[in-house]
Amino acid sequence: MPNHTASTAPSKALISMGYIVCIFGVIYGLILHMDLWTLGSDGFSIVSHTSPYWDFNNLWTGGRLALENNTDALFNMESYRAHMDRLLAQNVPDQEWSYPPNMLLIGTPLALLPVFWAYWLWTLGTIAALHFALRPFKLRPLIHIAVLLSPAVFLNALFGQNGALLAALLLGGLVLAPQRPIIAGILIGLMTIKPHLGILIPFCFIASRNWTAFASAAITSALLFLVTALPFGFDVWSQFLQHTQPMMSDIMHGTFPQSYHGNAVTVFVFCRMLGGNLLAAYGLQAVFSLACIASVIWLWRPTAPIQHIDRVALTCVLALLATPYGYTYDMIGLSAAIAIICSRHAPITLTPLLILVWTFPFYNHLLFAQHKLTLGAIILLATALLLYRTTKTTAPQLA
Repeated sequence: MPNHTASTAPSKALISMGYIVCIFGVIYGLILHMDLWTLGSDGFSIVSHTSPYWDFNNLWTGGRLALENNTDALFNMESYRAHMDRLLAQNVPDQEWSYPPNMLLIGTPLALLPVFWAYWLWTLGTIAALHFALRPFKLRPLIHIAVLLSPAVFLNALFGQNGALLAALLLGGLVLAPQRPIIAGILIGLMTIKPHLGILIPFCFIASRNWTAFASAAITSALLFLVTALPFGFDVWSQFLQHTQPMMSDIMHGTFPQSYHGNAVTVFVFCRMLGGNLLAAYGLQAVFSLACIASVIWLWRPTAPIQHIDRVALTCVLALLATPYGYTYDMIGLSAAIAIICSRHAPITLTPLLILVWTFPFYNHLLFAQHKLTLGAIILLATALLLYRTTKTTAPQLA
């Protein structure tokens, strides 16, 4: 293992600053979660203004309806909301079932538990999955823990969302692709529970000529379709396409600003913030998506002058830049990418970026609430460019 040189080794002051930033993130994250579980006079969280399970309400309610053999209610907004109120024993603010039907394969077993225990099993279980996905990168213990306790992870847990699970599947699938392509393909195939975060992956496998991983991912996706249809009926897929997909498109097409834009981080929403219409927003997103596709094709080609771990980390950043639909709780893979590349290259120049990006999930909604700004796209682009520059200008310090 090469020694750090004077030009690349971080100073003690910068290391201390990194510790301070991480400790601040943990403390602030814990405060947010304490507030999440503080209920107002209406019985709702003072943070979310709904039940403290927040978005997890959907996963658990969908699973309960599947157990009741009532999946039709998932695709009828009024019926779904009435059932959610009944099952949670509260008149919660309006929510919608927004997932592909294969998400029921996760929601149904969780719904066998009371919602409180299901929420904690889901939250801690997905963080555990992220832990195992990070192990092949051989991060130093403190850095490994820092990723598991990063602001993006805290925010994901705050929402009861699936960002930790998707980051684990993405990181695990990409890092294992060269040596264990079948397992890698299975992990990537499981990402079809949220397919828009996997836009770039087929191009990675094609560019690297990893046909085994490509086939494994395709077969896994097809099997998930069938495994979902067997217990719940093939009709759940047609109803998803007829009802859920258009509903989610309508939500995404809403005029800026909408409340959910407070956590959005995509180029599409950035363009809408600037006043662009739908055509302009989709056009600008398409430009960035194509640029991300071209980038991963270049990164993953067999002759690319970049080490595998570095291209995995860069792909995790590009994956979020390539999709029109992404939120701060989807930034866990990006946080992992920063930790991985900083660990390998120890760049002093990345410290300001580390602070900005590491803490961004905490202050993005504040920028929106106070100034109606959604700057996630700029953060993502700057991160991708600076991380790539770092891999090219400093030699890796870790194997």
